[in-house]
Amino acid sequence: MTAAATSPRSTRAQVVLRTAAAVLGGYGFCWGFIALALAGLHALDMPFHDAEHLAAMFGLLLYVGVFCWAFFTPGLVRAWCVLAGGGAAMAGAASLLQMALLG
Repeated sequence: MTAAATSPRSTRAQVVLRTAAAVLGGYGFCWGFIALALAGLHALDMPFHDAEHLAAMFGLLLYVGVFCWAFFTPGLVRAWCVLAGGGAAMAGAASLLQMALLG
């Protein structure tokens, strides 16, 4: 291991980037999940407000899980790719499902 890899500045940057991935990436991932779950549950004939509350409850539990996962996964790039990519994919799928339901 090199001295640069263990310097306080490098460690501080890693902590900041992991925290940003956990907070921001986790938020985006859960936002996409909630949107997709809400659209999917409503498509399965669940009343809108029931689907909304159920999706939000599961989204909160998911946020805690992905927040912790972002710190424990070995690669920072993997954390950002999974959280940002997964959130974007679920948000896109939710948008398509909502358009299909409305049109």
